[in-house]
Amino acid sequence: VQLQASGGGLVQAGGSLRLSCAASGSIWSINDMGWYRQAPGKQRELVATITSGGKTNYADSVKGRFTISRDNAKHTMYLQMNSLKPEDTAAYYCTAEIRLSGSVFYRSYWGQGTKVTVSS
Repeated sequence: VQLQASGGGLVQAGGSLRLSCAASGSIWSINDMGWYRQAPGKQRELVATITSGGKTNYADSVKGRFTISRDNAKHTMYLQMNSLKPEDTAAYYCTAEIRLSGSVFYRSYWGQGTKVTVSS
């Protein structure tokens, strides 16, 4: 199983970016998915999560600016980021709880990260 994050880049403050995270492999089903970020010299922090049923949760710092969504048929999750601020600069990582074909358990997988830089 592989999680491939994409969509990062350089953007000016106030701009927008859309991140994607695609899961591939012998997937039976995906439970919760989420985005985390880690700025240089800081700990990794939660950005947003989404359940298989579409229930969402956001860090206070991104509420009203970021929107998490998913396409269950495509095993893909998105993070629409609007009104970006310099403090949003970080590497963004996606994670998902995945049950493989032939397995009865879910386990967590992480993507490789995509870098977001917001200039002031």
